[in-house]
Amino acid sequence: MRLVTWNINSLRLRLPLLQRLVQEEQPDVICLQEIKVQDSEFPEEGVKSLGYPHVLRHGMKGYNGVAILSRLEFLAKDPQNWCAKDDSRHGRVILPGDLDLQNFYVPAGGDIPDAKKNVKFAHKLQFLDEMNAYFRKRRTKQKSIMVGDLNIAPLEHDVWSHKQLLDVVSHTPIEVEKLTSIKKAGKWVDAVRHFVPEDQKLFSWWSYRSPDWTKNDRGRRLDHIWVTPDLQKSLKRARIRKDMRAWAQPSDHVAVVLDFD
Repeated sequence: MRLVTWNINSLRLRLPLLQRLVQEEQPDVICLQEIKVQDSEFPEEGVKSLGYPHVLRHGMKGYNGVAILSRLEFLAKDPQNWCAKDDSRHGRVILPGDLDLQNFYVPAGGDIPDAKKNVKFAHKLQFLDEMNAYFRKRRTKQKSIMVGDLNIAPLEHDVWSHKQLLDVVSHTPIEVEKLTSIKKAGKWVDAVRHFVPEDQKLFSWWSYRSPDWTKNDRGRRLDHIWVTPDLQKSLKRARIRKDMRAWAQPSDHVAVVLDFD
């Protein structure tokens, strides 16, 4: 089975890029974040024409939104909201074999890493706390995968400069602490770092603001795939498609690809 997660940054705008990704990777399941389209305008026919008849869509107009596209039938699907907001940041499906798949788009958090001064950062911290409680409450032996744009680069080499980004939203100690707590709560295994040692630089996002992202390579690993320990032995290969950042009209994120039995 091949699974892809990608913050597409507008599904309708980048549907041709999704088509190219499908042609190159032929994934069985695709998890998208920041689709930026309300459900009534979701390009379902375009998606199904790519070979994905089973769709979970949980969108809103112009912002956020997640989707799960699958060649495999959903045994159940459950779009959810968090922090008492209808901002379309989470979708869950059950795949054949009783495989629980969760797709998240965690709030970015704005620019100021202070919950008292920045309501966006406060929202992000609340969202992370609710995720923690959710996974602690639903501890189960069920095989599970959690993917998405978590908007946090937790490890030292998940960012281009650990020291320079300690006070930058996405790599601050409080965000890393909360994400690490979520990882422990679900007993999650970082599927990409299972293959790539933690002392190696690894990024999935490069800012649009960078005049030449290839030259300075100031990236962050914000996009993740986690699996429960019972799936760890099934992991075969993981890749981050860095080349996608150079495609025409790219998202600032690239896809993460996981192969497993």
